[in-house]
Amino acid sequence: MDIKRVATDAVNETIVMTVVHMDYKGQVAKRINEKMPLATVKGFRKGQVPKDLVEKQYGKAIKQEEVKKVVDLALERFVQSERLNLLGTPLAKENENFDWDAEELTFEYEIGLVPNFEIDLEAKNNIVKYIVTADDKLIDGQVERIQKQFGKAIPQDKVDADSDLTGTFSNEEKGIDNTTTISVSTFNKKAGDKFIGKKVGDVVTVSTKGLFADDHQLMDYLKVSHDDVHGLDVEVNFTIEAINGAELAELNQELFDKLFGEGKVASLEDLKAKIKEDAEAQFAQQADQKLLLDVQDFLIENTKFDLPAEFLKKWLQTVGEKKLSAEEAEVEYARSEKGLRFQLIEGKAMAQSNIQITFEDLKAFTTNAIRQQMAQFGQTNPTDEEVQGIVARVLSNQEEVKRLSEQVVAEKLLEVFKEKANPTTKEVTYEEFIAASYGE
Repeated sequence: MDIKRVATDAVNETIVMTVVHMDYKGQVAKRINEKMPLATVKGFRKGQVPKDLVEKQYGKAIKQEEVKKVVDLALERFVQSERLNLLGTPLAKENENFDWDAEELTFEYEIGLVPNFEIDLEAKNNIVKYIVTADDKLIDGQVERIQKQFGKAIPQDKVDADSDLTGTFSNEEKGIDNTTTISVSTFNKKAGDKFIGKKVGDVVTVSTKGLFADDHQLMDYLKVSHDDVHGLDVEVNFTIEAINGAELAELNQELFDKLFGEGKVASLEDLKAKIKEDAEAQFAQQADQKLLLDVQDFLIENTKFDLPAEFLKKWLQTVGEKKLSAEEAEVEYARSEKGLRFQLIEGKAMAQSNIQITFEDLKAFTTNAIRQQMAQFGQTNPTDEEVQGIVARVLSNQEEVKRLSEQVVAEKLLEVFKEKANPTTKEVTYEEFIAASYGE
């Protein structure tokens, strides 16, 4: 067998394989011999069919099967021996006039290669690292929400600006169907005004675009996935099922202990300090996420390399349970190209910065995530045994391991980006951060 690579350009090649009779004749002969005792041909007893008739009836199919085995194995070994870094998998070139009776059988496979490129993590940029602070307006608003949450609900006949609404958001096309409780003040003013004066049973239609100050709230109240949060612009119906005002809870030691544990908060000043601390910790995570996305966008925009685009579009038509048309593959490639580019850049950045993930890294990250989740549900002091039991269960799930590993990689890359990209630091309020993030 002869096998070689023919380059089209830096990221596209063809593997050409020439198979001769010696490559498969022995296995074909073996298969024919195995077939003879089982062959049935009219006019002959089973097992008594002459070999030439067996070859005539079954030989072509057996030859094709055995040649395919030879070609598949040779292709796999060739890719390994050449250490080819492929995008997708080899695609066989179709040949409608292929001659299976030829002395030499030639097979061609298109391949797409990972491009060679360099990244400059220290390139000059305009990236901003935001330090988000909780101002008095935000803190006072959170204090009021706590008082309302733990206060006494007072049924109302109709909605006013201070009402809490229980109802269901729905949009059949987007699969939105979520029952929730929400304050009128949580909406932006334009949307909130639509509810004023409404009664139980009324249906209010609002747009998801700009519905809240932070698009992420769509995840909380409409149960929209994170991938769909930004840029979602559809109308949803809110069916009002209950309207309540609130008698605000008293800010006393009983409430403080209920919220944070006995003796941890002893005054309104302590409460505000705790709200500020918790809010700014959460804001820091959001700011880090924005920094990571901004660095990603910068690197994608400023790291130039070619992809085997046409090859990948053809390859996309062949993978997955549902085969794609050429038009569907074009759309899918356009949708995924940016992610593919950053995946390659990410791999280069990890190698360049010698980033590696150990099981201990993954375990520590998972432990921290579990403790944060438990704290959100009021379990502020779980035992190490409880936490590690949950961690063990989580890490026994391969899908979870994959998801968490991606988060660990992102966290490690973020630290590299903070150091190398040297972003400008800017202190802002949460409202200013939202405006900078989403242009609102």
